[in-house]
Amino acid sequence: MAVYNLGSINADLFYRVPHLLAPGETLAATEHSRGLGGKGANMSVAVARAAARVKHVGAVGPDGRWAVERMLEYGVDTRAIIEVSAPTGHAVIMIDDQGENAILIHPGANHALSETDIQQALTDATEADLFLFQNETSCQVIGATQASARGMRVIYAAAPFDAESVKTVMPLLDILVMNAVEAQQLSDATGADLADLPVRDIIVTLGAEGCRWLNTDDGSDQSFPAIPVDPVDTTGAGDTFTGFLVAGLDRGLPMAQAISLGQQAAAIMVTRQGTADVIPDLKDVQDARFG
Repeated sequence: MAVYNLGSINADLFYRVPHLLAPGETLAATEHSRGLGGKGANMSVAVARAAARVKHVGAVGPDGRWAVERMLEYGVDTRAIIEVSAPTGHAVIMIDDQGENAILIHPGANHALSETDIQQALTDATEADLFLFQNETSCQVIGATQASARGMRVIYAAAPFDAESVKTVMPLLDILVMNAVEAQQLSDATGADLADLPVRDIIVTLGAEGCRWLNTDDGSDQSFPAIPVDPVDTTGAGDTFTGFLVAGLDRGLPMAQAISLGQQAAAIMVTRQGTADVIPDLKDVQDARFG
């Protein structure tokens, strides 16, 4: 089994600031660094570090070869990453002293993927594999449609959130992952409660309140308490959760155990500053001994 992840690849440009910028404000950063990021790359690295096989489907520009090499070092299968003429996507990330962040994204090469690229990437995929995607690339509907036609388990991390995008792919989904704000926006856009949506498994991350899992087949609604930690940087925590969740499912874990694994990895992640480069591995989670 394997995870095929249609996802973004970004250069993350970090700026540590005393507080997040207000409109019209000019503020001096106290620190700056560059790292590997993009929701897609973060999730692929998380899946690999959670001891599952992941094939990343994405694109970079000529300036992004370092990002592909770094993903390969982290255990990601990069053979379906193409190089295009557009510059590699990047994100400007401000982080304040409370660990909160504000992010500006330029998609670049992430929006250059074509239907042919997706077809080629999924050539060897089977119904035993999982297909993961989010909203920072082109061809999301095409990818989900092709994956569903192959019998793959289709998982959508609906961020950055767009209600119309979710409504378009919802009939193709097996699992939908959102945060609490996104879940409310989707309910408002559809006029339906989450339990009435046509997706079997819906997972809502609640930050400091933990996590919620709804199974619309049997009507169950289960809550998972948060793991208490002192956050340093919340950037990439949701991607880490999703990556470990999907890796757990790929390895055959029941949903509740996969969610717990994702929560533990995310709890470690928020104590570190950075994105893909600091995502914990399975040994980190095992050594943490969360009780």
